[in-house]
Amino acid sequence: MLGRMKQLVRVTLEPMSAVDIPRVLEIERESFRTPWPRDAYVHELKENRLATYFIARADEQIVGYCGMWVILDEAHITTIAVDPAFRGMHVGERLLVGLIDASVERGARWMTLEVRRSNLTAQKLYKKYGFREIGTRKGYYSDNREDAIIMWTGSLLDTSFKDRLVQLRADLERSE
Repeated sequence: MLGRMKQLVRVTLEPMSAVDIPRVLEIERESFRTPWPRDAYVHELKENRLATYFIARADEQIVGYCGMWVILDEAHITTIAVDPAFRGMHVGERLLVGLIDASVERGARWMTLEVRRSNLTAQKLYKKYGFREIGTRKGYYSDNREDAIIMWTGSLLDTSFKDRLVQLRADLERSE
């Protein structure tokens, strides 16, 4: 069906700013059962020195966003979301690569995140980039008490991780 076919889009990543929050909140509401409130993003951008947030733009439109905290040598991904109309176009993958790059720049050696047990699409992406399951947080999500799978990378500084990232980045760039 032609209407369902998705083409890849070229996106650019930029640091998130306060003017981006209204659009981020629209995507947030379309992506999560319990969206973060506006104040949470304001706090993350203005007060949390450990936080790094990006938006993804296609042309002039914000089509996704992501964020993380870097604490000592650990980067914790707090959120990744893509506008439903742009899913399946590698936007989430580009956001993840941006977070990995920013983690290394900020001195992180590891990355971690929690993901819903039912979110198999996200888990597949994370595994592609070297994350592996290390545990479960039972009943983690307040909306339905779904478990969260805890995922970690190996060392971001290991040659094998770096080589894998170079190859995956090249594959991603070829897909544009």
